[in-house]
Amino acid sequence: MPHSVPLISTIAAAFGFALVLGFIATRLRLPALVGYLLAGIVIGPHTPGFAADVGLSQQLAEIGVILLMFGVGLHFSLKELLTVRKIAVPGAVLQITTATLLGMAAAWLWGWGLAAGIVFGLALSVASTVVLLRELENRHLLGSVNGRIAVGWLVVEDLAMVLALVLLPPLAGWLGSGTQAVATPDLSLLITLALTLGKVSLFAALMLLVGKRVLPWALWEVGRTGSRELFTLAVLAAALGIAFGAAELFGVSFALGAFFAGMVMRESALSRRAASESLPLRDAFSVLFFVSVGMLFDPAVLLDEPLHVLTVVLIIVLGKSIAAGLIVLAFRYPLHTALTVSASLAQIGEFSFILAGLGMSLGILPQEGQNLILAGAVLSIALNPLLFFAIGPLQAWLKPRSKLARRLAQWEDPLAELPMSVPQENLTGHVVLVGYGRLGSSIADALIARGIPLVVAEQNRETVEQLRARGIPAVAGDAGEPAVLIQAHIARAQLMVVATPDHLAARKMVEIAHALKPDVEVLLRSHDEAEAELLHKENLGEIFTEDHVMALAMTRHVLARIAGEQGEQGH
Repeated sequence: MPHSVPLISTIAAAFGFALVLGFIATRLRLPALVGYLLAGIVIGPHTPGFAADVGLSQQLAEIGVILLMFGVGLHFSLKELLTVRKIAVPGAVLQITTATLLGMAAAWLWGWGLAAGIVFGLALSVASTVVLLRELENRHLLGSVNGRIAVGWLVVEDLAMVLALVLLPPLAGWLGSGTQAVATPDLSLLITLALTLGKVSLFAALMLLVGKRVLPWALWEVGRTGSRELFTLAVLAAALGIAFGAAELFGVSFALGAFFAGMVMRESALSRRAASESLPLRDAFSVLFFVSVGMLFDPAVLLDEPLHVLTVVLIIVLGKSIAAGLIVLAFRYPLHTALTVSASLAQIGEFSFILAGLGMSLGILPQEGQNLILAGAVLSIALNPLLFFAIGPLQAWLKPRSKLARRLAQWEDPLAELPMSVPQENLTGHVVLVGYGRLGSSIADALIARGIPLVVAEQNRETVEQLRARGIPAVAGDAGEPAVLIQAHIARAQLMVVATPDHLAARKMVEIAHALKPDVEVLLRSHDEAEAELLHKENLGEIFTEDHVMALAMTRHVLARIAGEQGEQGH
């Protein structure tokens, strides 16, 4: 029987073409997402042949954004997010301002109005949630300080765009949109702004005060039933339900609502299982996001306005990335952090499309502006993995050739030098601990409890300040730089523990440590057995996967408990 099945046909076509073109892209040594974007162009309305439903594909892509941000929230605590607030908040504001001004300048050159320039500039200033998180996850950087800065930056950008979407309609008439069809609210802009901030604050407070207690309890109760289907359903209901409720009731974006949902559910003992259960759906729907972006793209704009497209891509890939990098360096973070954050933000996505659509509906943004934003999104997303890949080679090329690059790699910074007050006896036979995240802080607590001296090397300056305030020796900087390990007195250390999740950076740290002290013992963390086997073949040190660490901890606990019971029976 014939049926109207636009949803099934859209999903089938999207997955089918994405699989074929993604496979071809990987065989050509290109990122798979380039194939996904091409799949969207093939099944989009601007190319001949089958055309999928654009509206449905965008809604499916939004589910991918929700699940992805929910998964990130499951790995982030509020405490970890607050550790990067001093750079994420001012950094995001300055970067948004710079990119917006660049976009306004381009719009002015093209003869657009002030309102069109503001919308256009804002659309070019905000990074794509899916692209940023996908690249960080692929490179195991989400748990690193660079990843935390990028995600914190992203959250601030999302909040700024929420405010922009609320304030744009009442500002449209004042800026000269050229339309009388838009009903401007009676409330003043200050009251509108206050209401928006109040709604966001109320949502955050509810999630952190009420949701933090209710969601983990509810997940635990569902988990006790032993039903895998119910558990998966509970995870999806929480992610999608809270994201939708946040948008409808509080005016918060789907992405931000899902992020908070994941962050409070992280308090549950079953958060790791929740992350693994939602992973397949997150991957599938994130593919649909890239396909939906490709569907919106009209290749004709490349022929009609090639110079305009080039200008937009340069603003996104170079303009705002350079601005972000300079801001990170101004906060005395090393060159590697600046390059990583710059690459993370060198694309645009979801909010850019929403802003463009709102600008069109208000009569502010011309059709050409929307086409250029879409072209910039497709091209910048396709280029983004290449920028991440270029970070290492670019540093390796710059440092031997530039004094400035070497100086930027390690700022002259009081936190980058170990205080003279540290007793010398604590700097011989000690442990050098690289990274003070969840794993690193647990290791440090265990060492301190046993009176074992240690020195922490950590990129997050705020964390180093807090450690020093507690009397724990710490140096700020990238342990992939010899100066940092020298300050940590690696030459006199007994052991180096690398607790950071970036195995590529860890490999460099180990090489430098062995160059400074060939016989130093090294312990490394790894995400999975395949990566651990690769590191083991390189003879870098003793490798521990997360499952291995958990098994050792449980074994020690079992042995201690049995030994304790046997001791009681002996008495």
